[in-house]
Amino acid sequence: MRPAAPTVPDEDDDGEPGGVREDAARGAVTARGRASGPPRVGPAVAALLSGVLFCLATALSRTAPFGPVTRNIVDLGQQYLPYHAYWRKVLLGESHGDAFLNWNSGFGSNFLGDIGTYLSSPFDLLVVVFPADRIETALYVVTALKIMAAGAAATALLLRLRPGPWPVAALLGTAYALSGWTFNYGASVPMWLDGLIAFPLLCLVGEWARSGRRPVLGPLVVALAWIANFYTAYMATVGAAVVLTVRLLTTDPDGPAARERLAGLLRAARSVLIGIGLAAPLVTVVFLATKGADPTPATTFAPAAWTDLFARFLPATASVATPALFIGTPSLLLALALPFQRAVAPRVRAGWTAAVLLVTLSLQWEPTHLLWHAGASPNGIPYRQTFVLCGLLVIAAWLSVAGGAPRPVALLAGGALFGALAWAGRGSADIDRWTFPVLAATLLAALGAALLALPAGRWRGTRTGADTRPDAVPPSRSGARLLPALAVLLLLAAQTGETAVTGKRIEEQQRSEVSWAPPLGPWHAEMAAEVARADAWPRYRTDPGEVPGGNDTLLVGGQGADVYSSLTSATTSATLSGLGFGFYAKGRHPVTLDNPVTDALFSIGTRMRSRPIGPLRQDRPPTAAITTTTTPVPPLVTVRPAPHPATTAPGDSAFRNQELLLGAPVYELPAVRRTGRTLTARCPAGSEVWFWAPEFHGTAALDAGDGPVDFDGRPPAVRAPMRPLGAVPASGAVRIALRPDPKAKADTRTGEKARLPAQAVGCLVRERLDAAVRQLTATGATRVRATGHTVTAELPPGSTGIAVLAAPRISGWHCAAGDTGPAPARDHRGLVAVPLDGRATTVTCSFRPPGLRLGTAVGAAALLALALTAVLHARARRR
Repeated sequence: MRPAAPTVPDEDDDGEPGGVREDAARGAVTARGRASGPPRVGPAVAALLSGVLFCLATALSRTAPFGPVTRNIVDLGQQYLPYHAYWRKVLLGESHGDAFLNWNSGFGSNFLGDIGTYLSSPFDLLVVVFPADRIETALYVVTALKIMAAGAAATALLLRLRPGPWPVAALLGTAYALSGWTFNYGASVPMWLDGLIAFPLLCLVGEWARSGRRPVLGPLVVALAWIANFYTAYMATVGAAVVLTVRLLTTDPDGPAARERLAGLLRAARSVLIGIGLAAPLVTVVFLATKGADPTPATTFAPAAWTDLFARFLPATASVATPALFIGTPSLLLALALPFQRAVAPRVRAGWTAAVLLVTLSLQWEPTHLLWHAGASPNGIPYRQTFVLCGLLVIAAWLSVAGGAPRPVALLAGGALFGALAWAGRGSADIDRWTFPVLAATLLAALGAALLALPAGRWRGTRTGADTRPDAVPPSRSGARLLPALAVLLLLAAQTGETAVTGKRIEEQQRSEVSWAPPLGPWHAEMAAEVARADAWPRYRTDPGEVPGGNDTLLVGGQGADVYSSLTSATTSATLSGLGFGFYAKGRHPVTLDNPVTDALFSIGTRMRSRPIGPLRQDRPPTAAITTTTTPVPPLVTVRPAPHPATTAPGDSAFRNQELLLGAPVYELPAVRRTGRTLTARCPAGSEVWFWAPEFHGTAALDAGDGPVDFDGRPPAVRAPMRPLGAVPASGAVRIALRPDPKAKADTRTGEKARLPAQAVGCLVRERLDAAVRQLTATGATRVRATGHTVTAELPPGSTGIAVLAAPRISGWHCAAGDTGPAPARDHRGLVAVPLDGRATTVTCSFRPPGLRLGTAVGAAALLALALTAVLHARARRR
């Protein structure tokens, strides 16, 4: 064998013998480096393989769109699907609101913040390609394309970090794209998948900064990552910083000097800062909206048991309480073999092994847990950052195999570590019945791949010189080609089979253990058609009522109270809760309230009511019987007397709060006597009995009423809305029987399972309400116009007091009366208000998302910095 030609380390040198130089013109390298072939083949194959495997896992689990069973589990059905449906309407100009304000949800909510949280990925624009009744398919395609992009980006990163065979790089890129994190978290929270794409891309930005290349493209990539989803982009940025640090510390000591390494670090920091600055117009809006969102109860981080953590490396394991670390058994075996792979330089082995260990430990320590999650321990899934660890494991696997199959000693040592890990996790509750059978089959296939790869020595096309191993036997020319190819094929079969089964089992476990919404179907379509027929906005609102799922009005139209967002304003939640509305998700999901007083307060003139025909099922779109009722209500803008300062704060009674906001007493509020589980009171005959018990979980029934009525209070997560029980009999006697759910939690102070507010019963007198509605209509706006995020109302001449817009007074509203300049809107019991002096005949209120001006200024400064960087780089190149 001929001795290898002397090599000169270049910017891609990873510390192993035989650095490489790229022949950019041909997409190949010399015999001392990367495998020859087109440079984009590996990423393209990884993208295709990732997409095929994701679809295969979906088909195996009989999940839509390849089966009858719904994918709409938890927030995928209640948040992300409705938001994508509404996003399509906004992009096509079919909504009443615009990019600033969403009139469909929460009686008016900050939509730019929701765009930045759920919809700002470039992939989400694809929803316009699909018809409105195929939005579930559109979201699935968006999810699959993001996974494919992650696989391609990871493969490109691996080939950049170290020369090696592109088929293996593509296989490992696919392992990253279809990790346990993707199946368990990302597929059901599709905006997090942008972080999965961002991590390898930001690592590439670090590589460009290290070598002084692409100073303009780098910040643009950072900006795109932070715009697409700033939450997971933050985690990806922290992970990329770890990768860059390891790269700088493990560079060949004969390579760049310390000053040049520091320069590379500063160039990376410049790219990140400029990129985040470019994303500031959106990120700042989301940040301030988060600060104003309804606060969720503080969460104390509790690390997962180590048994569970070790188990999550294994196939077919699923849990939202433990870190999803599966990357495929073959990939994990290669990663575990790296510390023992003597063909890799010691500093490289040590650096990457330390990085993997430290990041693994950081998952379990509260200070670093908070660092990963930007200082706030999240409600729900506590290990959202684990895609970064999956990426580090895949990089370790690549470094272990890129220069050739690991030697038998390294494979045996890695296998021993894997065996210890599997043994330690065997008792976890996360272990599925499929875990060990699939694991055994995969290990057999991986063993076969290793036996085929070992005789071939280093991969064809990556020769770095003579093989000096004493046991090396030069294979025949045909064997040199055939054996590595067979090894890769067997490795492919092992990895893909295990991944497909893991995806299948995670899908099946999730839908059997978590809440779900049925597939979209006739119920939604008929309700959307009925809402479109009845819609009279902005003359009055149309509320579709309860539709299966969440964020109903985003799916079927209308302008109701229902809203489910991480950014639901604390003002909206508190105002609606104080008026008797219910909520889920600890206040961030207010739901509709079918009550004539609140309908008058929020100008809901048309209300739909529907009931399912038959039980709701996961594998069948629901049908329903729909009724529509239209009643006279005041206009969207009304005129009230100036409130007395002492009466502006909300009280403890939802009935009294409704009356104060309406400006008239419409309820009879009787003294209620409680005897055990029976309430008694007296009310005017013929009035309507309303029961308000937000924390009660059970049923309440009025004697001679309409039968038991369900209440689903489960504090602090769920608050039950006010509900009617029936009409008061001629005797005027009110008797309510309570039946708490046996599983309901008892009050820690009283021991009672039926904790009630002081004023739990109110009797609505319709004649009083009708009079109040006529009064507000007579003095209210004579005409209302609404365009996007602006409302203009024409008032009767001489109007004094305050004009009240029936929308929660969230931050961002500015109003003007007559010719006066706009000023921050006043607050009238939680609604938007404008002082009137008797001269103005018009009122205009406009919404601008808080933080938009500041973010735009920061973005402009970042754009100037990017332009300056481009100019300086161009001058340097000319010199």
